[in-house]
Amino acid sequence: MYRSYNTILASREDGFATITLNRPREMNALSREMQQELIDCFRMMGDDDNIRAVVITGGDYVFSAGLDLKELAALSRDDEDGIHLLSTVRYLQEIYTFRRPVIAAVGGIALGGGFNLATVCDMIIASETAIFGHPELKFGLNPLFDPLSRFVGVAKAKEITMLGEPIGAKEALRIGLVNKVLPPEMFMEEARSMARELAQRPERAIEAVKKLSDIVHRLDKKTALEHEVEISALLYNLKESREQMRKFLEELQARKSKQAKP
Repeated sequence: MYRSYNTILASREDGFATITLNRPREMNALSREMQQELIDCFRMMGDDDNIRAVVITGGDYVFSAGLDLKELAALSRDDEDGIHLLSTVRYLQEIYTFRRPVIAAVGGIALGGGFNLATVCDMIIASETAIFGHPELKFGLNPLFDPLSRFVGVAKAKEITMLGEPIGAKEALRIGLVNKVLPPEMFMEEARSMARELAQRPERAIEAVKKLSDIVHRLDKKTALEHEVEISALLYNLKESREQMRKFLEELQARKSKQAKP
């Protein structure tokens, strides 16, 4: 798909794309090259109308161990102002603001920057082997707070980021960090199935829901409801929406007629 990469694999099927982090020897550590390749890939997918959803994964055994510590250690003497760390926000922004749904399929560890990567996605499907954690404070660094708090709330996000204790898959499901937990042999197919289903939904409606989820929680209740109704009115007036409603009513009537026959 598009072009070959050194640190990620990209494939397309049934209206969605699967991006696989591909540095297995380094436990999918997020090197500068990988970050740039993710930026490049997501930008191209954003221009491709055939891509309606994205799954990002590290494979069955490890999602990502975080930022490449060897790179950070080598840069530390010449990067006292954190220029390298600031540059990492670019690939996260590309995914966080992507206009179509992004699903993280997490197997094995998702630590530090890997945890950040999962939380800038819209949904997380986890293997029973998944372990999430933010050990950054032990190295004198801070985790990303905003994406995590949108999943688990402010109080729980403070606990996770300040204490840095690992979170297993079952606990992640209990606190609302992940959407589903499945056996290792099933979690990837579940993520693909969800992406396939999203790809079949009306594109503008899906994009509107994603935008609303980013905006309405910042508004007062009255303004939030007004904004949602305005978006609903705009969608209702689209030819695509009316066609979908017409098809649904026709199918419903056909089922009723079939059931009414003796």
